[in-house]
Amino acid sequence: MAKKKILIKKEKKIQVDDKERVISGFEKHYVDADKDFHTKHGIISKKDLLKKAGSVVKVKNHEFIILDPVFLDHYKRIKRMAQIITLKDIGAIIANTGITKDSVVLDAGSGSGAIACFLAMLAKKVISYDIDKSSLETTTENIQSLGLRNITVKEGNIYSYTKINEKNIDIFVLDVPDPGKAIKTAQKVLKIGGFLVIYLPNITQVQDFVKELPEELLIEKTIEVIEREWAVDAKRSRPKTKDHGHTAFLTFVRKLK
Repeated sequence: MAKKKILIKKEKKIQVDDKERVISGFEKHYVDADKDFHTKHGIISKKDLLKKAGSVVKVKNHEFIILDPVFLDHYKRIKRMAQIITLKDIGAIIANTGITKDSVVLDAGSGSGAIACFLAMLAKKVISYDIDKSSLETTTENIQSLGLRNITVKEGNIYSYTKINEKNIDIFVLDVPDPGKAIKTAQKVLKIGGFLVIYLPNITQVQDFVKELPEELLIEKTIEVIEREWAVDAKRSRPKTKDHGHTAFLTFVRKLK
């Protein structure tokens, strides 16, 4: 992967008739450091891009701060085939299952591989299943772009429990249309005390799934994570018009025996 850098240009304001006016907005760029970067203000040379983190580069009367990207910067630019599980929901999955460096995670379906890639940064190992070859190709491409080595991608139908051979799984994440069809798979692969996580957009789907749970799988909770971003500065504090409200319901189930 080509060496990347983050360029940050702060919002620029001036006072006009005792009022603060924005004359240049905030900018954030994810750029290749092996070639010059063209901005609307001018060109930043690749020599300047290779300066250490925290360095300031001037383009005319604008200042750009150079940062080294972290995993999240790379992750936000993975290839996407469809809607991925959002960061707010990934956070809830991590918090409610207690994923650690010793955890083994099973994920289905892969989609673009987003959840597999994020959890692989925390877990010991992630196995990701999908029946769609194009999804598996995109997942593999994203894994390679992020330099991850602890994810195994498999083509297979997660509903066909006899063909899924994993065992002693700590966390099993299901982002599939009909998770009820994968209950036998969950019973087979999860270790005692392991978590099954269901991601569904509609509450009626959650109800249908819960009705199918056997006694050995205990439903711990169903949650909906609502995120609202605020605009805060010296003179204002209000919700931003764009926010992430409902995306899906997360249901956490635990294997008892």
